[in-house]
Amino acid sequence: MRIISGKYKSRRFDIPKNFKARPTTDFAKENIFNVIGNLMDLEDTVALDLFSGTGSIAFELISRGCREVVCIEKDAAHCAFIKKVKAGLAAENLSLVRTDAFKYIVSARQTFDFIFADPPYVLPNLSQIPEMIFSHGLLKPESVFILEHPGEYDFSHLPFFRQRRVYGSVNFSIFVIC
Repeated sequence: MRIISGKYKSRRFDIPKNFKARPTTDFAKENIFNVIGNLMDLEDTVALDLFSGTGSIAFELISRGCREVVCIEKDAAHCAFIKKVKAGLAAENLSLVRTDAFKYIVSARQTFDFIFADPPYVLPNLSQIPEMIFSHGLLKPESVFILEHPGEYDFSHLPFFRQRRVYGSVNFSIFVIC
């Protein structure tokens, strides 16, 4: 795992070989962060990384100046890895919550400027994620939500949908709350 830009640029962390997580590829991550940079300024934002996995997106967000990043991950080994990297970076503005992302969505009291969700592609209720985020009021006005998903999903009919980006086999649906 590599941090692409910002204050931790070029830092690398070895992901344990037994991990089940499918981290966003560097190619896809670099391209989607270029898109994000055109949509908003991450400096001083509050971000949520749902289904955090390795924490790759969360650490990229911290590196690029987010004021606060909340990671949601339920797997114990993944949480331990995120904690280890957090300590190595001394990233005090990153908080990790070990819980199910769906439970977090319905119980969260905090709102966010930016949400990134990278659920497991085989998750049976993956298609419900955008509507759950919208209906539970997790996004502030003028915020951005990005969902990484397999190619067979189409979210273009949903409110706030702005665009879809495809990088190889990685698909991102981008929602902008006005």
